[in-house]
Amino acid sequence: MPVPAASAPQAAFDIAKLPLSQVTLGEWPYLGLPDGYIAEGRANRTKAFARFPFWVNGAAHWVEGRFHEWRFSAQPGAQYSPPEVAKNVESMVQQLGGVKVSEGKLPAETANSWGDEITQGFIDGLGDVWNRPVTTYVVRRDDGNIWVHFGQNNEQGWMTLGQEKAFQPSAQLLPAGELKKQLDSAGKVTIAVNFDTDKTSILPSSQPQIDQVLQLLKDDPALRLSVNGHTDNRGDAAHNQALSEGRARAVVSALNGQGIEAARLTAQGFGDTQPVADNSSDEGRARNRRVELVKA
Repeated sequence: MPVPAASAPQAAFDIAKLPLSQVTLGEWPYLGLPDGYIAEGRANRTKAFARFPFWVNGAAHWVEGRFHEWRFSAQPGAQYSPPEVAKNVESMVQQLGGVKVSEGKLPAETANSWGDEITQGFIDGLGDVWNRPVTTYVVRRDDGNIWVHFGQNNEQGWMTLGQEKAFQPSAQLLPAGELKKQLDSAGKVTIAVNFDTDKTSILPSSQPQIDQVLQLLKDDPALRLSVNGHTDNRGDAAHNQALSEGRARAVVSALNGQGIEAARLTAQGFGDTQPVADNSSDEGRARNRRVELVKA
């Protein structure tokens, strides 16, 4: 019997290949509900800054920015029509200059892994992703890409719209002299190092701070440091622990790569166990996502 040919792996999603929209946007959140349909759920469904995993071809693409979510049904006395709603949603996205990039079901264990941050925090806009397929649309824009997550059953629909917004770091660049001053007085200092969302890759904008840490270590050859990573409390504890450790190691690797001896640096992660601010606010979570230098 002939052996079936292996299916070709799907190419990684590349948003840069999508058409660039220059459509003039209306008022936030840009989309509305089709005629004859009404919103349900919470009265205020806008989040000034959050993150959401948009499902594209078998992978979650985490987007940070502002969000709006809808849970909606037909008006009293009317019947919900899935084809009508789907066509209206796609038409609205196309009017914004966007396109459909994915449609399909995601594994239940994947949705469960997102934890309360998503399954409860986006309870109106997430929908029944455990049993129903989801459709993802993207509007590529210079002023912030717009993402749409849409799902429905025979009685109601769910939609989350997010527009990317660059995270504004609360930590400021500290020169080598200020780093030394805070280390001498407090034994530790928070540095302005930022990472890709939910990843350990250091953003290029963090290089000036890395350079100042490098200068600090060159100025004091006897100095040994522990590089400590911390996260906010979104996601499960095991994931946060691994993320904080990976980010600490990334900083150590960057310094080792520029000539600092490995013996002078150690990397530790503490996950979300040592918050310095209230995790119930965006500002507090931003402060808790940090990298500290601690005298060893």
